Amino acid sequence: MKKFVKMSLIAAIAVAGTTASAQPLTEAIKNVDVSGTMVYRYNDYQDDVKQTGTNHSNTVNHYKIGLNLKSKVNDDVTANTRFVIGSQDASANFGKLDTQSNGDTNLDVELTNANFAYTGIANTTVIVGKQGLTTPWTVAVDASGNEQTGTGILALTTVGPVTIAGAYFNQTNLGDSGDAQSTFGKKSTNSDAVNDAIGQKFGSKDIYTVGVMGKVGPVALDAWYLDMDNVFDTYTLGANASFDLDAVTLGGDIRYTSLDLDGSSDDNDLLQLTVTAKAGIFDAKVAYATTDNDGGLVALDTDATTSISAWSVDANGKADADYWQVRLGFQVLPSLNISANYANVDYSTATSNDVEEEEYYAQFNYSMSKNLSAYLRYGQYTKDTGSTENNDSTRGRIHVQYKF
Repeated sequence: MKKFVKMSLIAAIAVAGTTASAQPLTEAIKNVDVSGTMVYRYNDYQDDVKQTGTNHSNTVNHYKIGLNLKSKVNDDVTANTRFVIGSQDASANFGKLDTQSNGDTNLDVELTNANFAYTGIANTTVIVGKQGLTTPWTVAVDASGNEQTGTGILALTTVGPVTIAGAYFNQTNLGDSGDAQSTFGKKSTNSDAVNDAIGQKFGSKDIYTVGVMGKVGPVALDAWYLDMDNVFDTYTLGANASFDLDAVTLGGDIRYTSLDLDGSSDDNDLLQLTVTAKAGIFDAKVAYATTDNDGGLVALDTDATTSISAWSVDANGKADADYWQVRLGFQVLPSLNISANYANVDYSTATSNDVEEEEYYAQFNYSMSKNLSAYLRYGQYTKDTGSTENNDSTRGRIHVQYKF
């Protein structure tokens, strides 16, 4: 059945192409690889908002399908496309269906990637066209979230143990996708050029980036620089390693990111450190992050590598922040993992020096097979400003993901 579905998808697209090329159907589809994901998510948030004295029940069905088609053009060139069935904007996110006040609706289909990859030079790949923004500040592909895309050229080449990357994009979907709008905002400390860029103009800004990645023994290292024309420039340095000590496997990750808005004296910095451990049926994670007094805006998406987040709590865009995250998991069955999770962040805003967000939740991860998984999540989220409790929420989620 799975093979039949894949062949049907290929055939449907190939039929449209054979009209123009007069190519036999069998020839059109034999070099096409199909892959993707289908995700259903149900969120049930019961928010007690103290400022207004109101309770909000927020229940939403989420759907997203990502379909990748990879076609061999010749020995050196591959054509790649990605279609996302989901949101009605350019974010490539979930299609969100509010069950509180709306009926069932259908989802939009978007072409998010259309590019050619050239591999005719040894140890080198060059991708030209519409593609995911493959940088530490963005999320290029996400089965269950928004994606940042753009039109441009990306080149990667490997020399010995080192890989060098360079890219240029002349437009992106950052006006719609990610968290740039909410985290940048129109601030008095921003330059006129930065404030002018907030909105759809954000997506029209040119982006340049270069990165170097390598490995020294068990440690993987990377360094990246990115510039958005007349808006900001930023760099990030990272290192991670894993050590197998017989009974215990230890992992560590450290990253420092700095971002400077053009025409602003504010410094945005975030330092994050994560330690993981696995022993038998137990696994654990402890993460800490801190930001500069001026701000911690260092990512264009809170799920990007340069940011750090749990469920509803993150450190991106928060000034003078201290962030903690703890996880303890138990592999009770080969297919079932149960974990207890906690996250907390203290930070400052323009109106308060004492803002705290906190959450704790339990999660049950079930893997029915290699291509079908699900998780159930239930917990509590609070937000306090000084001695005032702004929000007290009970939150639940069901998430099912199929990979093909």
